Amino acid sequence: MHKHTLPRTRPARALSPLVIAALLAGCSFIPKYERPAAPVPEAFALAGNDVPATARAAADIDWKDYFTDPRLQRLIGIALGNNRDLRVAMLNVEQARAQFQIQRAGQFPTVNAIASGTRQPSIVNGQYANQFQAGLGISAWEIDFFGRIGALKEQALAQFLATEEARKSAQISLVAAVASGWLTLMADEELLDISRRTLETREESVKLTRLRLEHGVSSELDSHQAESLAQAARATYAQQQRQRLLDENALALLLGQPLPDDIRASLPSMRLADAALMQPLPAGLPSDLLQRRPDIRQAEQLLIGANANIGAARAAFFPRISLTAQFGSVSDELSGLFKSGSWAFSLAPQLALPIFDAGRNQAGLESARAGREIAVAQYEKSIQTAFREVSDALAGQATLQQQIDAQRAQTQADAKRLDLSDLRYRNGVASYLDLLDAQRSLYATEQALVQTRLQQLQNQVTLYKVLGGGWTDTGGGPARS
Repeated sequence: MHKHTLPRTRPARALSPLVIAALLAGCSFIPKYERPAAPVPEAFALAGNDVPATARAAADIDWKDYFTDPRLQRLIGIALGNNRDLRVAMLNVEQARAQFQIQRAGQFPTVNAIASGTRQPSIVNGQYANQFQAGLGISAWEIDFFGRIGALKEQALAQFLATEEARKSAQISLVAAVASGWLTLMADEELLDISRRTLETREESVKLTRLRLEHGVSSELDSHQAESLAQAARATYAQQQRQRLLDENALALLLGQPLPDDIRASLPSMRLADAALMQPLPAGLPSDLLQRRPDIRQAEQLLIGANANIGAARAAFFPRISLTAQFGSVSDELSGLFKSGSWAFSLAPQLALPIFDAGRNQAGLESARAGREIAVAQYEKSIQTAFREVSDALAGQATLQQQIDAQRAQTQADAKRLDLSDLRYRNGVASYLDLLDAQRSLYATEQALVQTRLQQLQNQVTLYKVLGGGWTDTGGGPARS
């Protein structure tokens, strides 16, 4: 039976009080974490005063309750199951979880089963002798007196939690992107319908001007002007067809598969004015974003992890105490293993105190401190970005409806103007230039109205996204202790 003990040594005077305290209770050199103050105003300039007091916060509304169109719900469900970027984000979470478990395992000894057999000449008589041993062993287990391994575990935990928040951000972005892509396709179909009707009208104008030219009622200039406008409408129609295909391809990429045939077939009959309404959303306070936005929480977890790295860097200046131990049976004959008198154990503690490392530990500490300052700046930037995104969405919410009302009235006025111009031209009271100008004006205002409606609906999607809506907390994962 053998037992090895570490001989007593006199520690340096500067370290002795701290070493004694650590040996008694253990310690951690991780600085106390304090959340930086939010570098934004206390309230949004436009907070949506017309939102009912009973309205729920965006983060409390499931995307199925916010996007009530069954077709859009189906598309979002497909994307959540098939999108490759979201799949990568989920796998990153699993990888970070495994890395955390690796770091946490470092706090516990690793016990191995050991079996060996040797045959070597004896020092005494030169004859060969056998030695067999079997048992359990602990190899170089670091006893974490100064919290180095604990700090690395805290950093790995923060990295895992940050990766989980990144997954939530990816889901929010995906839900919003699918909703926006679906609305864009609806707008494309509506613009195609306007261009199709405009092209038919201008082709009729070409026939009319040619007929009037043949009867000497109009000039050749009118005929060429009508032909020019018809060709312009035809070019615009082709351009919009191409854009429609590109937007469908973009949506298919988000879905991870082609657009279902039945949903594609339903698009030509849909109009943005008939889109399912979305719930009004209260903006709340900028401080709410700290809890509601996964990207801000991700930045804060990275800051917590950078703070823990400082603890690990500080602990590197202090001794590392490790323990190697074995317990088992030793015998000159294989048949003698596990018999009475063959049992033995060894215990070998080891202390390593850094004396000279050419500044490596100091550089590691300085790097960790710089990393924390970088993480602070990134955290503050994420808050500022979120504040700007919410403010932009609120600005759109406050003004887009007014713009739509004005453009709708303008479209109705231009439609009346076109009817009157056409009547006056047919009766020879007005010139063809008046009719052409009325056609161009109506075409432009109809297109602008569709685009503004799309912008308003997409702004509602964006507001839901930037307020933290679009993900469901499934729980799970290690908790911080």
